[in-house]
Formats: sequence, C-alpha cells, structure tokens
Amino acid sequence: MSTTTELFREDSYLKSCEATVIGTVPERDGIILDRTVFYPMGGGQPGDIGLLKRANGEPSEIQATIYTDDGSAIMHILSVGAQGPEIGETVECAIDWDDRYAHMRVHTALHLLCAVLPYPVTGGSISKGRGRLDFDIPDAGLDKAALSDELNKLISRELPVSISWISDGELETQPELVRTMAVKPPKGSGKVRMIAVGGVDLQPCGGTHVANTREIGNVQVTKIEKKGAQNRRVRILLS
Repeated sequence: MSTTTELFREDSYLKSCEATVIGTVPERDGIILDRTVFYPMGGGQPGDIGLLKRANGEPSEIQATIYTDDGSAIMHILSVGAQGPEIGETVECAIDWDDRYAHMRVHTALHLLCAVLPYPVTGGSISKGRGRLDFDIPDAGLDKAALSDELNKLISRELPVSISWISDGELETQPELVRTMAVKPPKGSGKVRMIAVGGVDLQPCGGTHVANTREIGNVQVTKIEKKGAQNRRVRILLS
C-alpha cells in the first residue's frame, strides 16, 4: 500500500492540493509527498505532469509521475535541471489539467469499448485524445463504422460514472469482473476500487475518469488491427 495518500482515487477533478515532502530519490530526480493529486503511470494511463510550487513561489516542473520500484510511494520526477524542494517543505501540487482531462475522457471511452466488445482485454494504452485496447476475440468480424456508432450511442445516453470499493475477498468470488488479462487489479490493501459506467460496464480500475459520458465527446474507431489468431487491436480517436 502506498505511503502517499492518493487523493485522485476519490476525486479525479482535484487539480491541486497542499502537501509535505517526505522523501527524495536523488538518482531519479524524484520527490515523494505525503499526499498528491498526481496520478502515477499505470494500467495503460500515463502519469500526470505539472508543477510543485514552493512556499517562496518558485515552481518545480514535474515531467512524469510513477510509483517507486517497490510500490510503496508515488514519485514525482523533476524535469532536467529543475530545483526540487527539500524534505519537510510544504508545497502546492498542481497538475496539468488539460493533459489529465484528455486522459480521463479517453479512459472512460475505453470502458465503453469494453461494454461494446465484451471480450477479455489483453493490453491497452491511453494518450491525449486517443487510445487503444487489444481484445481476445474468437470471431474477428469487426466493423469500424458499426463500433463507432455503438460507442457514440452509449455516450449520448449521458451515463453517470461512479466509484465504489469492494474487498479483496469479494473480488475473488467474482473473477468475471476482471476484464484485463495483462494488468491485474492491485490487491493487498484489503479493498479494490471499482468503476461503474451507468449500468453498462463495471470493472476494477485505478485510473481517472470523467463523471458523465457526455464529457467524452464524439468517438471514432480509426483502425482495427490483427495481432494474432484471436487478438484484435481497436484504436479510437476523440474529437
């Protein structure tokens, strides 16, 4: 379990917070805080970028956010040449909101893609305005236009997106909730975060999401690639 309080887990719309520096990783130009709004890279979603603002007003640019190697804390990686705060300093964390919100829209759109294609997911990635999922599909008769239409119909229903938590034990009794074969939901803290998109998709997920599907905007399936006998990569683009 991370020693950094992960404020983004409960509220993806938090743009900033006050935090205290509790550690540094000089060889990685890393700063560890007691709490953060910065999402660390994981589950196909990039880590947040942004600024740490010191008490004297001096900003330190953060070029990436990741977990420490042992997963015990979140590390904010300084840009090359940036002067970081010292242990014990109080700073203001401020994410690059445009970057984060773009990832939120794509991530939620990919959950809808899981609803349209109810097959095991073998991989995926998220970037600004676009994303992709790899599916284990026995019959690969997929059509880009038809998939795009189904996605946009779901988006237009303005489905609410909500967060809940279940215990490790509850998840073990419902293995069908886990859609991703490549990325397993984190266990060990006693609870697992669930994301529900209306009544069409429910699965464990640690990423950040919009509150309603109307925020996604229009989605287009741009490419379907054959990656194996039963593996299809579906790429989407948001407008």
